[in-house]
Amino acid sequence: MTTIVGMPLLDVRDLHVEFVTRDGVAKAVNGVNYRVSAGETLAVLGESGSGKSVTAQAIMGILDMPPARIPKGQILFKGEDMLTMGKDARRKIRGQKIAMIFQDALSSLNPVLSVGYQLGEMFRAHRGASHKDAKAKAVELMDRVRIPAAAQRVNDYPHQFSGGMRQRIMIAMALALEPDLIIADEPTTALDVTVQAQVMDLLAELQAEYHMGLILITHDLGVVADVADKIAVMYAGQIVETAPVHDLYAAPAHPYTRGLLDSIPRLDQKGQELFAIKGLPPNLLRIPPGCPFNPRCPRAQDICRRTDPPLTQVVADDGEPVLGRASACHFWKETLRDD
Repeated sequence: MTTIVGMPLLDVRDLHVEFVTRDGVAKAVNGVNYRVSAGETLAVLGESGSGKSVTAQAIMGILDMPPARIPKGQILFKGEDMLTMGKDARRKIRGQKIAMIFQDALSSLNPVLSVGYQLGEMFRAHRGASHKDAKAKAVELMDRVRIPAAAQRVNDYPHQFSGGMRQRIMIAMALALEPDLIIADEPTTALDVTVQAQVMDLLAELQAEYHMGLILITHDLGVVADVADKIAVMYAGQIVETAPVHDLYAAPAHPYTRGLLDSIPRLDQKGQELFAIKGLPPNLLRIPPGCPFNPRCPRAQDICRRTDPPLTQVVADDGEPVLGRASACHFWKETLRDD
């Protein structure tokens, strides 16, 4: 599979994912569109239940179907739609061309097998390597992600590593076959701030070295500030704002994004009450009419309760479109001016 010049590695188009339950159909992903190119980092942000991880699982082809179903959309990898591929063709892409780092390394790793065996399995299964060669590759990978004394620790088990070291092992596993694209789903969850920074720095360094595309899924805006090129903010299964990372931090164009930014603790606000977005995300079985954020939005008006705004190109004061910026808000201009 070759890449046409100018074509993104991954192009998700109008993706819908639903879950059939006894209480009805939960619309987990509602028309998501995004692109990732080689060497580019896309951060996908939003609260739990916004559809970030479900979109990633649909890309990887690891949704349980049923109860999940994909009624509409395309997932193009190097121009080929993975949703219409046969199982064997998609299996060749998964792991070799697209790899995923899961958020809970301890539950993702097999507790009864050494980390070296699990890393080596990638080479035995996909490259036909011998056990000796696979073990040597495992040590190389552990060295690459800076696990101390890799040759001595290759036979250790997951529980013998700290949380940060286990996450490095998950990164090594994702890198094993040198994929074109890595999806990192909350890779720093439950790690302390110092270890979070180390893991994110490592990911950024490896991504630059291998010129991979990287999709970073998180609910924490503070994690992505220094590593992402662009951001897609999700709410209730929809993308409500896209922007280059620095533009979004400087001036968000959607009230939900503004609420997420305002909820980040700041050193210059010591002793003040932390901001929180009022209310809860909607029940995906009963998404409210109009803009799904309207019950929680301080700017909501009658039109917000009647009409779901499309993702609209943001334009500058001179009328020129702002590259990479879009907002699904009837009042994005007023939101921008709040700064």
